[in-house]
Parts: sequence; C-alpha cells; structure tokens
Amino acid sequence: MSTVIVESVAPVTLVGGGAGDVSDVTLARKFAPVCVAADGGAALALKAGVIPDAVIGDFDSLSASIRQQIPPENLYHIEEQDSTDFAKALRSISAPLVIAVGFTGARVDHQLAALHVIAAYRARPCIVLGAGEVIFHCPAQVALPMAEGDVVSLFPMRKVSGRSTGLHWPIDGLAFDPMQLIGTSNRATGPVKLWMDGPGMLCIAPRRILPELVQALL
Repeated sequence: MSTVIVESVAPVTLVGGGAGDVSDVTLARKFAPVCVAADGGAALALKAGVIPDAVIGDFDSLSASIRQQIPPENLYHIEEQDSTDFAKALRSISAPLVIAVGFTGARVDHQLAALHVIAAYRARPCIVLGAGEVIFHCPAQVALPMAEGDVVSLFPMRKVSGRSTGLHWPIDGLAFDPMQLIGTSNRATGPVKLWMDGPGMLCIAPRRILPELVQALL
C-alpha cells in the first residue's frame, strides 16, 4: 500500500535522473509549480535553482553532496527494491496532475520502465516530458490540438480499443494489443479526439501541445 507523501492542490513537477535539462524543469514548473525529485533527479532540480519539496526513492543515485543541499525533512527514503524510483515517487504524490521531467533518454530500460509506471499508476495523471514529445496515458476521452501532418502514436500496454476523429488512420473497430497490433506513426489531419473503451493506451504527441494537454488532463 502506498503512502501519500506530497499532497498538493496544484500540479507537481517530478524530476528524474534521466535525460533532461534546466529548461525542461523551468517549462514544467510554469504549469506545475510544486517540485518533487525522484532520487538522483534532485541534482537536476538543484541545477535549475529549485530545492525539491520532497526527494523520494531508495537513494542509490543520490550523492552525498546533493543530499547535503536538501533539508533533511524533505528526504523520504523508501528502501524496497520491487519498484523504480519513478513508481515510488508517483504513487506517493496526490495532485491533479504530474509533469515528469528526466524520465526519457539515457537508458532504454529506464524509459521503458517509465512507460510502465504511467500506465500502472494511471489513477495519478502524468505527462512524461521528452525532448520532442509528450507521453501520457489516455483517459476515457481527450481532445488534442494537433495540426495536419503531426505524428500521433498510440501504444497499447494491454488489450484496448477506442474511437478517433482527426487521424489519417482512424482507430475505430481496431483491437489493440501489445503482442498483436500497435498504433505508432499515425498522422493527424487536424485536431484529434480520442475515446478509449478502457485503460491501457499510451499516447505520444508533439511536445509543443504541452500547455493544451495540461488543461485537457486537468
């Protein structure tokens, strides 16, 4: 059972130790002012001039020099090794939305684990901010301000189906399954709407829609 460590009425920026830079943290905090770090992500938060309200993880990536810059009361050590630091942090946050920075790039296994986490903890809405894309778990219905030709990828983490408007290849009637049928490299013909019949679908869209996506998921 997870314990809520950070409870916020405002969206939260969650900083990890993967690929990400100061500009990513600054952008995320425009929409999610509260800052939490997952383990070694505290280093990027500090580099961005932000002392995290909480640092959550098993601390195997948190150096002594970074740890000394964080108030002790903001350090939350979770020792178990059955989940990633991203999972430990996300399940410990109660907020209307989380924007995750520093969870793409670097190691492929870490990125795959991050995709697993946003699907597994879908009750905690989360946008993973990448270098050129945003990744999120599709709610039952979402509208995206896409432009003609934009790449929209749908990747199922389980068997799931749905409907769409605004996609060059509509998804109506398709039975998505990670072992059978995925929906990467679709294209928008204009604004896109998605209706999902159940949980399990991840959407990958251009990073520039972040402001509108934040509002859509809120």
